[in-house]
Amino acid sequence: MIDIDYINLKQIERNEKPYTLKQLEYKKPLNDGEYLIDEEGNRIGTKGDFNTKMLIYELLENGCWDENPRPKYESDGSPAYTLSENNIVNWTYDIPKGEIPLITLRPTAIQKAIGEILWIYQDETCSLDVLRDKYGVTWWDLWDLKDEDGKPLRDIGSTYGKIIADYDQVRKLIEGIKKDPDGRRHIINMWQFEEFEKPHGLKPCAYESHYNIRHGRDGVDYLDMKLIQRSSDFMVAGCINQMQYLALMMMIAKATGYTPGRFTWSVTNVQIYDRHIPQAVELLNREPILENGEQPYLEFNTEETDFFKFKHTDFKIKRYARQLIKDKNPQQTFDKGV
Repeated sequence: MIDIDYINLKQIERNEKPYTLKQLEYKKPLNDGEYLIDEEGNRIGTKGDFNTKMLIYELLENGCWDENPRPKYESDGSPAYTLSENNIVNWTYDIPKGEIPLITLRPTAIQKAIGEILWIYQDETCSLDVLRDKYGVTWWDLWDLKDEDGKPLRDIGSTYGKIIADYDQVRKLIEGIKKDPDGRRHIINMWQFEEFEKPHGLKPCAYESHYNIRHGRDGVDYLDMKLIQRSSDFMVAGCINQMQYLALMMMIAKATGYTPGRFTWSVTNVQIYDRHIPQAVELLNREPILENGEQPYLEFNTEETDFFKFKHTDFKIKRYARQLIKDKNPQQTFDKGV
């Protein structure tokens, strides 16, 4: 039997001021089942804003604590406990209908995030120097492998981009879609056990993606994609992961000649770290911000069709109230679990 008192009354340390879930103040977000709404019933925010708020609320209300976590906090090495649930995230965004995972509850570094995706699927490397020098991304430095003398190798080992390269997965995917568009075997999978026997910094979280062509009744041939993720550190990377793989779907669609269709994000275990709960409540209490009431969208602007020539700067978010979001819903910082 679940010990509700243990879940609600567990002491959580935050800036030397302990608190419990029972002491937090938040309300269930107003919604119509698809979008957030205001008190007059008008839809507000993006589909991503809706999913984000509803998930945070669900985890605060029904999430369970882990007992023996593997990660430790970067700042002091303390166990990084999480509040989590299994198999509750299976979100679909119909891109042509204007649905998008992007949130307006805080800023998101989209071009750097897409750069990370190109580092994995286009550069097909695990070199941290390439990631930093080409895209300005340094957050993977936490998983830098060390040599026998403790010197950083500037590499995360046999994982992610190396697995893509070793199995030539991107080229095979694109060729497969072109040759057999109605096939149901267009899959990229980074969960390769033999690779994990080699030195690696972290087993892939977003490890598998499926691609299918849908001949729409509107006469348009769409590329639909599903991302399967074993684990999501939601407050740090939930929105980023979705936007990254939406961009990847758009790139594969461009490279194969199809229209981006429905993007689905399926997560096995979704979690909020205990030291991230105050930021989660803050996000829950924020109001979404739209530019002139219009939905933002991700624009992929290039005439190029060669996947290996796409650039992260080909992407821009349009109709996005960037400065207003920065001012009213500023960026948050997190003590990361490593």
